[in-house]
Amino acid sequence: MLIKNGLIMNPRTNETKNADIRVTDGIIKEIGTLAPETGEEVLDINGLIIAPGLVDTHIHFRDPGFTYKEDLHTGSLSAARGGFTSVICMANTSPTVDSVPVLTDILERAKNEKIRIYQAVAVTTGLKGVEMTAMEELAKAGACGFTDDGIPITDASLCFEAMKKAAELDMPISLHEEDPAFISENGINHGVASEGLGIGGSPAIAEESMVARDCMLALRSGADVVIQHISSGNSVALVRNAKAMGAKIHAEATPHHFTLTEEAVLVHGSLAKMNPPLRTEKDRMEIIEGLQDGTIDLIATDHAPHSEEEKAKEPMWTAPSGIIGLETSLSLGITSLVKPGYLTMMQLLEKMTSNPAALYKLPGGSIEVGELADFVVFDPDAVWTPTEYLSKSTNTPFTGMEMQGKVIYTICNGEIVYSN
Repeated sequence: MLIKNGLIMNPRTNETKNADIRVTDGIIKEIGTLAPETGEEVLDINGLIIAPGLVDTHIHFRDPGFTYKEDLHTGSLSAARGGFTSVICMANTSPTVDSVPVLTDILERAKNEKIRIYQAVAVTTGLKGVEMTAMEELAKAGACGFTDDGIPITDASLCFEAMKKAAELDMPISLHEEDPAFISENGINHGVASEGLGIGGSPAIAEESMVARDCMLALRSGADVVIQHISSGNSVALVRNAKAMGAKIHAEATPHHFTLTEEAVLVHGSLAKMNPPLRTEKDRMEIIEGLQDGTIDLIATDHAPHSEEEKAKEPMWTAPSGIIGLETSLSLGITSLVKPGYLTMMQLLEKMTSNPAALYKLPGGSIEVGELADFVVFDPDAVWTPTEYLSKSTNTPFTGMEMQGKVIYTICNGEIVYSN
């Protein structure tokens, strides 16, 4: 394949240039002003940006156990439509991904899909927070990281031991930071949203108290620790401080947390209910500040499909938390961060490509000769409105919202896996 006339944006080298890209056997062979060779497929992308394929460090494909919501195949189609060529699945499936046979089954089936699907494994057996999994054995079997996502590890000593083991294995450990002791109803901020619904909700201190603890554990353990889906401005400040102290700590921001506030729950009901919840405008802006100064180095969707019946449960705060996000993530980054001037396009792409690839030691994340031919091709100025999805699920407050930036092609391993 010869990709002609693209504006190449490569966050790893911070380089932007107009050039052609020749792909052979799934690898970038040449970059420059190139003439087509005999029989070569030519893709002219004049006027479009071509960047490394997007990488999402935090998604749920619900496979095995909950495939009525999503499965590896529909999840991969949804990811490709959003420009993602690599995704990392969480371990809270049924059975939990806490043993080699379950991990191996997922990784083998993932080979049938056209994007790269990686799997994080549980930190604790059955996500019960009582005993650590066989982390070394699971790493050797192909795990890319460790997480009990969906459930906090409340035992600080156990969490510290897991961090030390992750450091020894040189692999990231990602943490869901919500202390249930503070929460009366999850997924809804304690504030305007909870008052409007007449409930107690989930206060920011539930997150902040655990982030503070784990910043110190990260500092002492030497592990690459990821604070998942950060929602509180105070949590951002804690991570910033821990980084300044020398901790190898990272943070994810989701498109919904940098786009929406708690008021969205009063408008969209359970479609805007997620853990941790949407918080205040002050929190939203402090998350954006964290993205600007590099405190938050990852943008991840926490793609969390649920059925319509589940999300329609009454009262709405008893419905499951989470929204789908793969098909709107890049557009929301452009709409909420780049177009208002908070981030440059290169900064946005860095947090969606080269940073996550580097942290998890994944191939890709760069456009250079010899690298994988994984690309997202998009029009940064195209205006569109999401109305339907390739995911099995439709649980998102962003349906019907006009946004800017549209994926035109997704190319993985030198093959077009999505075209608009």
